[in-house]
Amino acid sequence: MKLVDIYYQMKSDVDYVEQELEKAIDTKSYELYQTSTHLLKAGGKRIRPVFVLLGGKWGNYDLSKLKLVAVPLELIHMASLVHDDVIDDADKRRGSETVRAKWDNRVAMYTGDYIFARALSIATELPNPEIHRILSKAIVEMSKGEIEQVRDLHNWQQGLRTYLRRIKRKTALLIAISCQLGAVASDASPELVRRMYRYGYNAGMAFQITDDILDFTATEKQLGKPAGSDLRQGNITLPALYSAMIGPERHRFQTWISRGTLQEHVEEAIELIRHSEGIRFAQSLAQRYLARACEALADLPDNDTKKSLLDIAHFIGNRKF
Repeated sequence: MKLVDIYYQMKSDVDYVEQELEKAIDTKSYELYQTSTHLLKAGGKRIRPVFVLLGGKWGNYDLSKLKLVAVPLELIHMASLVHDDVIDDADKRRGSETVRAKWDNRVAMYTGDYIFARALSIATELPNPEIHRILSKAIVEMSKGEIEQVRDLHNWQQGLRTYLRRIKRKTALLIAISCQLGAVASDASPELVRRMYRYGYNAGMAFQITDDILDFTATEKQLGKPAGSDLRQGNITLPALYSAMIGPERHRFQTWISRGTLQEHVEEAIELIRHSEGIRFAQSLAQRYLARACEALADLPDNDTKKSLLDIAHFIGNRKF
């Protein structure tokens, strides 16, 4: 199943949010407009706005309110990508040049700051203080996650708990509050708000673990960047961590790590991980998170919204890009 098929029933609303994203980054500053538009046109799954809209289906669905949540959350995600590319010295994203590669690092950082500021500006149009509390708390946690990722570059001593906390802050939290804030903005019941957060958190954890798997198993064409990019940059994800610490190939990894020569053997390391037990372990963990996401919906009415959320969970578990 493709994501576009899941989105089909929501096409007009998703298209509307896309138009609002274009309006949100419009500016008289020519260079900022060019860089922001370059990032927007690179595309993306827009899974966060879709989760906002689906969360809103459990209450009084009002697109004029929900766009004030959906657009800022996607802009925050976009801003984090621009900053990530600077930190990672990344030249490609989704098959296109990154902002830092097409312009430079300083322009990229200011572009990310501009997009982030626009997100906060749009969110202020919502009068509900609970939305601002949830959003601000999430931004603080995301910032901690980014710092932790920098701190743990090339750190092979980190444990599973450290990895899971990092991906919660890096990815799962924004997906969780997308579901949650869609429900809050539509005045859904507190129980439904809690369920949407729980669904989004678990789906988000599975989403990032799957991303980390695909970084090794997908092709460069599918990824839009070279396979194994995380390992090349020193970002140690679950498949690599398992392979180096637990898997049958751990002795070779431990030798490279102890000698400080892993980057000299990075192509061999990527190939080992691609066919390792680490991939299977990560896949199993992602499926456990997806099962929990589906459990959060178990007692809800069987309607199109529930079906869409279940379909997205299945897409996350089976996606190839």
